[in-house]
Amino acid sequence: MLAGEMPPTPEVEGLHRRLGQRQLTMMAIGGAIGVGLFLGSSVTIRLAGPAVILSYLLGAGIALIMSYALAEMAVVHPVAGAFGVYAEKYLNPWAGFSVRATYGVAQIIAIGAEVTAAGIYISFWFPNVPQWIWVVLVSAALVALNSMQVNRLGEFEYWFATIKVAAIVAFIIVGISLILGVGSRSAIGLANLTQHGGFLPAGWKGVWLSLTITVTSYMGVEIIAVTAGEAEHPEVTIPHAMRSIVWRLILFYVLAIAIMVTMVPWNQTSASSTLSGSPFVTAFAAAHIPFAAAIMNFVVLTAALSSVNTNLYLSTRMLFSLGRGGYAPEWMGTVSRNGVPHRALLASTAGIIAAILLAIFAPKDAFLMLYGTAVAGMLFVWLVILNTHLRFRQAITRERLLSLPMRLWAHPLFTIVGILLLLAISVTTFFVDGLRWSVPAFSVFLGLISLFYMRSRRRKAI
Repeated sequence: MLAGEMPPTPEVEGLHRRLGQRQLTMMAIGGAIGVGLFLGSSVTIRLAGPAVILSYLLGAGIALIMSYALAEMAVVHPVAGAFGVYAEKYLNPWAGFSVRATYGVAQIIAIGAEVTAAGIYISFWFPNVPQWIWVVLVSAALVALNSMQVNRLGEFEYWFATIKVAAIVAFIIVGISLILGVGSRSAIGLANLTQHGGFLPAGWKGVWLSLTITVTSYMGVEIIAVTAGEAEHPEVTIPHAMRSIVWRLILFYVLAIAIMVTMVPWNQTSASSTLSGSPFVTAFAAAHIPFAAAIMNFVVLTAALSSVNTNLYLSTRMLFSLGRGGYAPEWMGTVSRNGVPHRALLASTAGIIAAILLAIFAPKDAFLMLYGTAVAGMLFVWLVILNTHLRFRQAITRERLLSLPMRLWAHPLFTIVGILLLLAISVTTFFVDGLRWSVPAFSVFLGLISLFYMRSRRRKAI
């Protein structure tokens, strides 16, 4: 794409603009609030103790920078390829290709991690049934759902995510009641925040190390940009949805984690090093609320299913964008009569196949193996987005900038701060168990797709 060219409209691409603002918002929340909070939080609590609260606040700051930068670009360019198209236009074609390929593959891997988590949750009720059976059944249902028209998918995800949000709100209300001693129970108080090694049992080092995972909990705000290609009135719905999701995420994450480490001693909440269950379930079980653990397990199961559903959508659209851009086989860029890139959807099931194999051969380590591999890829995607935003601001006219309904303040300060923090977090992954090989593994992947890119460019030039 030449610098002066505009990307193709969704109608030309074959997609349909059928997602409303409430569907956009809940799809984004559904994709972001998933295993990172419900299952991965056991790792972050183990690293930082009660001070994990500070880690989530730091991650929220980075997410705010990212969301405002993306909203600016998505309003100007509301297309399915999203930040891949922005990077191609404002940086270079390689950046556009690599960020789309990385995001698509990272989402495919995340799908594998999340269906693995779903299998873990269902095993809470059926411990004698092999985990891989649940992975297969869940995956088949969600692939069928993603083959529907996008507005039906959006409506399903709206209600799926609503269950998750309602459960988190209920958890917060019940948790505050238990902490304050509302009713006949004695107050739990704030003792768990300072006992068992103090508020900072691992020091500030623990807070920073846990940030490598807590920041990925916010990786989902970029969903709004990807859905922009199928959004009704994107200049209105995108800014409203972006503001809504970011502040809700911050509120949910920080409050939920704070209540969790206040209700239960942090060294009990994080005791499960094999990630055999959610800390939310552990917290409710410790509070001795009848059936609360089973109910909360159902909720975290719906959270995982919601995330799989959204990530299938995201990976499908990214692979579709690559197919349309000539960087992937042409068959990935085709759509069915109901406007669904069905062949790209089929390719997106690769992560599910990996999850099934891992569930059979390495069930205890499957989640961290998949989740850790996706982390470095997502850090790269966010870095490319912020670098694209720097160039975007240089290219856009002042009049167009002032007309945007949502703008990042103090440019370029916050964008540069975000880039520096993400680079520092990338280096820190070398010191976190389960993530040590994330960056090296991603470097190999980036090298391979770069070779593929160069070969495809040569082919086009001939």
